[in-house]
Amino acid sequence: MSWIRLKNISKSYDRSTIFRDINFKLTAGDKVGLVGKNGAGKTTLIRMILGQEEPDDGTVEITQDISIGYFSQFSELDSDKSVLDELVALFPEVAEIEAQMNEVNEGFAKSPDEAEMTRLLERQAELLEEQERAGSWTFERDIDTVLTKLGFSEEHRTLPIGQLSGGWRNRAALATVVIQSPQVLLMDEPTNYLDIEGLRWLETWFAKFDGALMVISHDRQFLDAVCNKIVDVENNRLYEYEGSFADFIQKKQMAIKSLQREFAHEAELLAFESEAISNRKQLAKNPSKALRRKLANIKRSGKPRPVDQIVTEIYGGLHVKDELCKVRDVGKAFGGEPLFEHLNFEIRKGDRIAILGPNGSGKTTLINALAGDEPVTSGEIAWTKGTTYVSFNQVVDDLDLSDTVAHAVGAMPDSLAFHATKKSINRFLGLFQFSEMDRTRKIGDLSGGERARVALAQCLLSGASVIILDEPTNHLDMASTQVMERALAHFPGAVLVVSHDRFFIDKVANRVLRFDGEGNIGELEAAI
Repeated sequence: MSWIRLKNISKSYDRSTIFRDINFKLTAGDKVGLVGKNGAGKTTLIRMILGQEEPDDGTVEITQDISIGYFSQFSELDSDKSVLDELVALFPEVAEIEAQMNEVNEGFAKSPDEAEMTRLLERQAELLEEQERAGSWTFERDIDTVLTKLGFSEEHRTLPIGQLSGGWRNRAALATVVIQSPQVLLMDEPTNYLDIEGLRWLETWFAKFDGALMVISHDRQFLDAVCNKIVDVENNRLYEYEGSFADFIQKKQMAIKSLQREFAHEAELLAFESEAISNRKQLAKNPSKALRRKLANIKRSGKPRPVDQIVTEIYGGLHVKDELCKVRDVGKAFGGEPLFEHLNFEIRKGDRIAILGPNGSGKTTLINALAGDEPVTSGEIAWTKGTTYVSFNQVVDDLDLSDTVAHAVGAMPDSLAFHATKKSINRFLGLFQFSEMDRTRKIGDLSGGERARVALAQCLLSGASVIILDEPTNHLDMASTQVMERALAHFPGAVLVVSHDRFFIDKVANRVLRFDGEGNIGELEAAI
């Protein structure tokens, strides 16, 4: 029996259609990955199931007494309690049973008569059974396991949640959902801000989860490890593919080829009709035989230019030095405690350096130091004279929300965009799914993922010799991530990236710098 049923759902915003007459069922054992472009409606779908939004037409049916847990990457719990206190508070039954058991023990201490002793023993036996059912013996261990695997140190466990960073508050929210283990889990980007160990643990946890899962994620390896069904949100519809993410990729390729074959002749006829209309307009203005012959000899391929050609055209005028930066014996400490020490490596033209390691090991601190946003405690970061670098996170923070997409990207002084043709820039923005109408929108009206795409386009077109990226795939849809991967592959300078997206690292990195979380950093090595 299905637990959640969407029947003939339609939804629009300001005359923009999100869904048109969709149907969907979620059943016990379903582990559904929602994929699709930013703005396609993935989060809206979850919000309608939760009752946070109403469909314009159709119904959302939920089986009575089904428990639903929800996590959003923007949950960001804010509390005076610590995460440990919040998780313990999720077990009120355990605390109540323990209080009753204390009353029984106090009764034993009062030297009761035989009748009272019998009553106390019977009540004690009942409470022991209740403690077993409530998980009184295991809940503390379960809490410790969840917090450990999500990377919480002893200090982070006891700090008020309101004092934690946004990333740690998100992890606290994730911990509360996981520890409750409801029958249905609805999750929006649960892997953001997790290190690789945390990702693997979460994958294992989901594999054992016997309820129903619907998850929005752009982490391809996570989807492949966890999901048994992929739902592609596209063109106001839901397209369901049974199997893993890898199965989905193969099946969608086959579906696209089938559609191409189905519409090949129709597309040709439309192209001929379009040409005929254009020709008639020209002949109406100049009905000469010479023009008729010229138009008859024109061949229109109608084929779009490949991604790589659009990217390399932009980078044609960018010249980068061979040696860009030297990091000499660099160390960083907080409160007298070293985070890392004696770090030495060089950044050269063509390097794609992935900085890997567990959360809290110093990866972001290092790239902040490289970007000049964080002083080092010892050593020196020496950039070659004339070398410029750009930080993705800084660009995101500095976006002018009143600016339009096209102006923000095309009017950057001294950038590749400033000197490129408008046609080239528009094609480049088109790769990141910014239509002609999108390019006129104000950045303040964009979603978080769309703003990330604007910032990424600015970085790629900045003209800098080095691009510094901290978790760039967190808010990008898969299509944008794939375009970024191609752009970085053709970028003539160097790239430094902190990421836990394993597919992304495998496709982009050619060198790896590993932090072990104990203050040690491995030598820069070739990526595997």
